[in-house]
Amino acid sequence: MTKEATLPRDVTTTLRHVKRGEKATFYAGDRERSYWPGEEHEVTIHDMRPILEELALERNGFVLIEEPTDVTDFTDPDEKARYSRQCEALVQRLTGADKVVSFGAVVRTSAAGTHGHNQPAFGAHVDYGALTVADYTFDLLPREEAEARLARRHILINVWRPIAPVESTPFAVADASTIRCEDLFDSEVVGGLGGIDRSLWGFNLAHAPGQRWYWAPQMQPHELLAFKLFDSDDDAVQFTAHTAFEDPGAPADAAPRQSIELRTIAYL
Repeated sequence: MTKEATLPRDVTTTLRHVKRGEKATFYAGDRERSYWPGEEHEVTIHDMRPILEELALERNGFVLIEEPTDVTDFTDPDEKARYSRQCEALVQRLTGADKVVSFGAVVRTSAAGTHGHNQPAFGAHVDYGALTVADYTFDLLPREEAEARLARRHILINVWRPIAPVESTPFAVADASTIRCEDLFDSEVVGGLGGIDRSLWGFNLAHAPGQRWYWAPQMQPHELLAFKLFDSDDDAVQFTAHTAFEDPGAPADAAPRQSIELRTIAYL
């Protein structure tokens, strides 16, 4: 990055929030069918780079990490599986978990003509909650082990990485310590993560004073964001809302955003 690109850069823009009290139903592959009653709010998204050393999963719900990968073809199933193992090892290192599993790897791009499943997700949300975490635990582990793991503390963590330098449609996360449960409203995702039959359950975020948002300008492929979505410890910082947004300072010829995200469940 250039010297100018390393200078702190806060952005004032609009983010879409759900209308207070409304439950949304989101069809990932057919977004025109969705019921997502939103409203726009002007917010300042702060540059997280100046405070990287202060950030912690248990304090803010997210961290930005330098974590290069040798995987380059995220469309190849074997390479995507290898990348998933790398992310599981990272989350195990971050949390000290006894075991980590992963699911829901999605490659996204803002390029024109992209299928709905693979477009950036606009709208402040948290995917997913306790029900979907339990569903995937039973999918991925033998039943007896799943029951034992769910009886102890477990954490859902998303790992988000750009595949190319981010020039447009960047990614923002909220400081989870500023998110109140009373501002989260149920969200049903139908047909998400590869068109599974059952619904996925999470939350959308209504706007409230005090919510604090962050981004990493010009994020690079050797960097990744790890952020908490759910923690079975009710007292723990969690519910890191996030969304794509339009950077008003992006040049007109900015390249489309390309990224990959993966959900992991850490069992402590």
